[in-house]
Amino acid sequence: MSTGPNPIRIMTVDDHPLLRQGIATLIQGQPDMEVVAEASDGEEAIAQFRRHRPDVTLMDLQMPNVNGTEAISRIRSEFHDAKFLVFSTYAGDVQVLHAIKAGARGYLLKGNVRTELLDAIRAVHAGRKRIPPEIAAELAEHAADDELTSREIDVLRLIATGNANKQIADKLCIAETTVKNHISSILSKLGANDRSHAVTIALQRGIIELEARQRSGS
Repeated sequence: MSTGPNPIRIMTVDDHPLLRQGIATLIQGQPDMEVVAEASDGEEAIAQFRRHRPDVTLMDLQMPNVNGTEAISRIRSEFHDAKFLVFSTYAGDVQVLHAIKAGARGYLLKGNVRTELLDAIRAVHAGRKRIPPEIAAELAEHAADDELTSREIDVLRLIATGNANKQIADKLCIAETTVKNHISSILSKLGANDRSHAVTIALQRGIIELEARQRSGS
């Protein structure tokens, strides 16, 4: 519990109770901060934000139901001054970029929470951006890349779940030759050697997510 006159009021949003508990314990010893709310997914985060109006929201990105990026967008559509510090296990540049475009002011890898979280909260609360150097470098590296189209991402997701070209064509109601053209474009844009390599790159960069990954530890 904070002893300061105007502590930074924080909400933590993550689908893992132990992580929320660890963050609460970390913040508990700070005189200028207090945890005022928690949520386990994006939908609950929206409701809790409306109820508590925290100064800074710590938002996980990979969660079931409503993910973190969508929750940020929906909250900021109602509360334009809402401040978000997002955290994730993954450092994919596309995932980071989507979060920033949605309105996040900072990004933190979960592995660095214990050492960097408190300073990051203070920076975001003060109106500064907080992007780790390694993630900023990743963003810069891909800044000039051609983005995949929404259809190409659809194809890539289906490749990732083990579908052959004909299956992809059937599911998307397009010709098999069109699928092959999409795959050729995907390989070129990602600099991938083959389909498997494209999936690996897409997962690393946060272009696509797998359901198993979302459930297993965001």
